[in-house]
Amino acid sequence: MAPRRVVLLRHGRTGDNAGGRIQGQLDTPLDDVGRAQARVVAPLLAAARPAVVLSSDLSRARDTATPLAAAAGVPLRCDPRLRELDLGRWQGLTSEQAQERYPREHAAWRDGVDVPRGGGETYLQAGTRAVAAIREALAEVPAAGLLVAVTHGGTARGALCVLLEVEPPQWWRFAGLANTCWTVLVEHRHGWRLEALGAGPGGLVDPASWAGPPREAAL
Repeated sequence: MAPRRVVLLRHGRTGDNAGGRIQGQLDTPLDDVGRAQARVVAPLLAAARPAVVLSSDLSRARDTATPLAAAAGVPLRCDPRLRELDLGRWQGLTSEQAQERYPREHAAWRDGVDVPRGGGETYLQAGTRAVAAIREALAEVPAAGLLVAVTHGGTARGALCVLLEVEPPQWWRFAGLANTCWTVLVEHRHGWRLEALGAGPGGLVDPASWAGPPREAAL
């Protein structure tokens, strides 16, 4: 039987992404760049003829998924289990402010520990709920079919690692997705297999950005 595939797509850019502010489950909209990114990515992924387009119900993901579902000719399904991590008291802060106010949590997170930042969720908790939604939706995807899940940086990392059965202490090895970039997983007889990580319409990240800190997955 031909394998099915899952694409984990991160939403387009928001003003908070551009300003380095932590969103979590705050419902921040796409900015002009994010809306343009959504228009660009829609026909690219629609060409793969997804059987199901599933989205977080937060507007930045939903508004990224809407043109994709329309281009693919399938209904858009929203599921709150694909929302970003609940980051509690960190939400609305910059990373610098979070480091100043919660230095131990911030240091543990930067060291790769899956801490519930701001009293919220861990990557494992978010990944587990997202994978439950994806597995339910896969029941409607035929052999050789594709499911696109439009979600958020932290939740995409969590879902990827849950599907690959990677232990949380190793999750830091997976770089976060840039806006409107995606990861592809393919079904295998032993489980899910990583086929592509960080693909996107822009190709390689601008090398000029490599001088800066690694991109974080849940801003």
